[in-house]
Amino acid sequence: MELRKYLPKFLKKRKKVLSEKDYYLSSEISRIIGCEIQNISLYREAFSLKGSSKNSEYKNYERLEFLGDSILGSIISCHLFTTYPQANEGYLTQMKSKIVNRKNLNRLGEDLRLTKFLINGHSCTLSENIAGNLFEALIGAIYLDQDYAMCERIVLDRLLTPSEINKLENKIVSYKGLLLEWSQKRKMNIRYDTCEETQVSKATVFRCTVWIGDDKIANAVESSKKKAEEKAAQRAFYVLNKKEKIIGPAQTNT
Repeated sequence: MELRKYLPKFLKKRKKVLSEKDYYLSSEISRIIGCEIQNISLYREAFSLKGSSKNSEYKNYERLEFLGDSILGSIISCHLFTTYPQANEGYLTQMKSKIVNRKNLNRLGEDLRLTKFLINGHSCTLSENIAGNLFEALIGAIYLDQDYAMCERIVLDRLLTPSEINKLENKIVSYKGLLLEWSQKRKMNIRYDTCEETQVSKATVFRCTVWIGDDKIANAVESSKKKAEEKAAQRAFYVLNKKEKIIGPAQTNT
């Protein structure tokens, strides 16, 4: 009874020890995950960039990102295994890929506005995938701060709910992969001719042309080879889908 009497006062005093920045970070993360955090240093690490902090006590987010990637993969795999008892391995793998792919994780991180928590983000150029990386680092920090069961509950109840997962069921993640699957079923040869070009502004771009057999289907120009091929595949998909339905009408890219 005596311990209970003094415990609230102790916790109140402990909160006052936090710096203004730590208190803000603690409050905001607690709001996002729906419970009090225990170890603020984990969340400092989750939102610290590599080599950009003069304060040696801050580690960078990359180790927690690595851990969070594995934890998130495990949570999603278990959820899909339970939710789709009749689905085969190929379908489960495809669904998991739609959920944990970089584009979707970036969107989740952006929706949570995770970059605003960066401790030292003003001093360097941020990667285009920083929001998704921070999302995975946050998952890693939650796992270490709470436990696996609580982390799983937070992910599925607040961060990546089953209703959000269901929306991804008919989403096209890769048009290039979709066209490859379609061409293999039809026993047709599809190829991508990609070349590097220098524009008048001296900027380097990549032009990709999609061929099926001897027929040129579509082309696209982008800043990287990977982006050019995916964009060309998307255009080729729309061209082919007008002639014959490659996929059902329910599938979209939204």
